[in-house]
Amino acid sequence: MPHFTLEYTDNIKQEARISLLLEKVNDLLISKSPLFPVGGIRSRAIELHDYRVADGKEDDAFVHATLKIGAGRSEADKKNVCEELFAVIKEHFAEMYERRYLALSLELIEFSEAGTYKHNNIHGRFRK
Repeated sequence: MPHFTLEYTDNIKQEARISLLLEKVNDLLISKSPLFPVGGIRSRAIELHDYRVADGKEDDAFVHATLKIGAGRSEADKKNVCEELFAVIKEHFAEMYERRYLALSLELIEFSEAGTYKHNNIHGRFRK
């Protein structure tokens, strides 16, 4: 953990530079090590084709990010990471935000380790 998932409407695909945003997100999360183990960081994006925004009368777009983390971080650490992550997202889309209707959001989901199952040999590479 953490796992970062980005959902975005397909009407911004050409200009959104999603791969670059995922790189920025990973760089930020890596910079927080050991708060988040580097070998557990995952980022992914899902392009949405079926959606409706507001009244559907404009070419509205949205980007919704979810950061899933295991329990155990302090409230201050969670707040700091989310504020920094949302700042990265807002900066990435700033130019587009000025030109078109665009909604940006970030959600933090924290869950108990009791309900997750993991098998990962990537962590060992970063323990050396």
